[in-house]
Amino acid sequence: MGFVPEVKLGCSGQTMPVIGMGTASYPMPDLETAKSAILEAMRAGYRHFDTAFAYRSEQPLGEAIAEALHLGIIKSRDELFVTTKLWCSFAERDQILPAIKISLQNLQLNYVDMYLIHWPIRLTQHITKTPIPKEQVVPMDMKSVWEAMEECQNLGLTRGIGVSNFSCKKLEDLLSFCKIPPAINQVEMNPLWKQKEMKEFCKAKGVHLSAYSPLGANGTKWGDNRIVECDVLEEVAKARGKTTAQVSLRWVYEQGASIISKSFNRQRMRENLDIFDWCLTKEESNKIYQLPQHKGTTLAAILGPHDLVLEIDADL
Repeated sequence: MGFVPEVKLGCSGQTMPVIGMGTASYPMPDLETAKSAILEAMRAGYRHFDTAFAYRSEQPLGEAIAEALHLGIIKSRDELFVTTKLWCSFAERDQILPAIKISLQNLQLNYVDMYLIHWPIRLTQHITKTPIPKEQVVPMDMKSVWEAMEECQNLGLTRGIGVSNFSCKKLEDLLSFCKIPPAINQVEMNPLWKQKEMKEFCKAKGVHLSAYSPLGANGTKWGDNRIVECDVLEEVAKARGKTTAQVSLRWVYEQGASIISKSFNRQRMRENLDIFDWCLTKEESNKIYQLPQHKGTTLAAILGPHDLVLEIDADL
């Protein structure tokens, strides 16, 4: 198993492996395929797993953890760092405890290590297809929702709480009233969407920045191949004897962010861990820094181009 550094999360005092296996996939593979990929990731050395109610990957992750314990791949559940997320349909004060309990049941766990608000909006109904009618997308009452998130941590259902897809402004609002500050903000971040302002804001506020889509989410309906086919990244990779993906992941790591990288391919998931024993040169970093910026993931691509959704996308 390769060495994976850990990062200390300020307010929660937790330590978290800086690279985790993402489990969002479109279309979602069958349960056995997903479970087998997660087990292979554990054999490769992954100990941080990122899931969500909306991904429908909590159940295969839970089954993989149970099997890994049975097979001796891991000796204890405590070896793992498991993140899941509150979906927008449950973003109401009285629905959050039931929601995390559903996730824990799916995962076959007594607690998760991190529970994140998935998006800063509320949906009035459960989604069966997209796009959804605009009247189902409403503002989230952040104060009451966060109070329930804090209760989840106080009850021991999660070791830490945080957010995902929050803008600097929304984070500022949350920090103005919270009793337990968010440990993490998970956002899209890669060489073509650098999140410079967000990085500086989170560093100043003691909120850890975690990067999803570090490879552009190629192969999904919300991503594309801009990263894996980027000429500059390919040039650096060729010169260093690395893959384009490794160069992108290494760049994200050197920005101080943790990484959520998804691959169900055995070779690639191992390659994605092999980024910690080398560094980008100053010249290489400067070349990457000059790349034009282009946001990939948008909520509008998932829910539809509604005013509130477009406002969230614009802030991010």
